[in-house]
Amino acid sequence: MLTSKQRAYLKAEANQLPTILMVGKGGVSDDVIQQAVDALRKRELIKCKVLETAPKIPRETAEEIAARTGAEVVQVIGTKFILYLANPKEPVYTLPQA
Repeated sequence: MLTSKQRAYLKAEANQLPTILMVGKGGVSDDVIQQAVDALRKRELIKCKVLETAPKIPRETAEEIAARTGAEVVQVIGTKFILYLANPKEPVYTLPQA
């Protein structure tokens, strides 16, 4: 579980990140989950977007992907959301202590 300090740090880091995962009319399919897992493994922090054609709202989509990948939802704003999953072997980000 992320603290508010850690969440604020990750939001600031994600600000300049490009959106790398799009969820469209197919919803949260196995392919989307696999893309998310691969990206989280490599980057730890990813920015995603839910298109207008998607069957679920962004909050539900973010929570479903987070639950299926083991990630944490950092933020949901409009159609975009940020996911974080720490890599214990090769960390990219060092979170502030609680």
